[in-house]
Amino acid sequence: MIRNKCIAAVILLMVGAAMATAQVTVKTGIEVLRERNFDVLQGKRVGLCTNPTGVDHNLVSTIDILWEAENVNLVALYGPEHGVRGNIHAGDHVENEVDPKTGLKMYSLYGKTSKPTKEMMDEIDVMVYDIQDNGCRSYTYISTLGKLMEACIEFDKQLVVLDRPNPLGGEKIEGNVVEDGYKSFVSQFRIPYVYGQTPGELALYLNATDYESKCKLHVVEMEGWKRSMTWDETGLEWIVASPHVPHADAAVFYSVTGIFGEFGYVNIGVGYTLPFQIMGAPWINADSLATALNALELAGIEFRPIYFKPYYSVFKGELCEGVQIHILDYKAAKLSEVQFIVVQEMMRLWPERNWFELCNQKRFNMFDKVCGSGYIRETFGKNYKWEDIREYWYKDVDWYREASSKYYLYK
Repeated sequence: MIRNKCIAAVILLMVGAAMATAQVTVKTGIEVLRERNFDVLQGKRVGLCTNPTGVDHNLVSTIDILWEAENVNLVALYGPEHGVRGNIHAGDHVENEVDPKTGLKMYSLYGKTSKPTKEMMDEIDVMVYDIQDNGCRSYTYISTLGKLMEACIEFDKQLVVLDRPNPLGGEKIEGNVVEDGYKSFVSQFRIPYVYGQTPGELALYLNATDYESKCKLHVVEMEGWKRSMTWDETGLEWIVASPHVPHADAAVFYSVTGIFGEFGYVNIGVGYTLPFQIMGAPWINADSLATALNALELAGIEFRPIYFKPYYSVFKGELCEGVQIHILDYKAAKLSEVQFIVVQEMMRLWPERNWFELCNQKRFNMFDKVCGSGYIRETFGKNYKWEDIREYWYKDVDWYREASSKYYLYK
């Protein structure tokens, strides 16, 4: 009986701890704006750039919140990749449509028109941006934010950014900045691959450093967010940010394997149930690869053998072997370098599978754009050793941390 009571007490303590964790909440920009009675939008024609991630703590869409607010005149919607309502598959063309719920025009900002045209901007006085990012520069939502800034400068409109957490936190910065000749919609700014800022902080930084003229920018800050926070500490629900980022873990792992996923030479979990969390192929021996990687004792990272058949995408229906990447100590882990080290060990174990000779070489250009440099592929491809590019990969981190910190809104 005493033992049962002790077990019950432990369970209650665990439940209490879980509830206490769940009560740690962050107020996002839309909630703060609503508490302020939409002050910065009153008396103006409002355009809203958002997608399904733009919700409040009760999962009510920012579209509905602004549409139903008596003192907000919402006149048009603007959608990034995947569309305003999230009904467009990755890479598919997004058409201009009418929102069936509100009857508002929905303008596409992905495809032929990434920057709003004069016609799109003539209808509004202020553009509102409310999209959850994933903290990696190759994710296209921040590129859309940049295009909005350009349009607001050109057509003399105000931009209001409703801030949201960086799911990678505000402390990790990894990767070289984008070099001249490698800027694209997947690397639009001279920032590191993992840049450690919220959308609002990034907008402030870009407004000060990237544009000759200044955008009339207003950031509605969050309340309660700290740079050290992981997503589960925010108390916020994760909304599917894009088809292959269905949960917050996928947002983190996007930076862990996404660069080498450009080639389709191995499966990185896209098409299986673990997007961006695995690397595998039919020609890999799972035990050998896991053993080799764990012997390196990477800080905060453990590798587990895995066997899987992708339901679609690379190696659809084929039995693959590889590793699942587990982050056991997030603060200690270096995210983006893991994929280079996995490929390093693959090439050491199976040298006949020379990556850059056997992969789809038509993807070299995209790989270089994602890396922000041709140096990474050219140098790494000589010997497939992470040490050959480590210094280059991290060369801009200290500089960027100091430069960007001037525009931090949160401690």
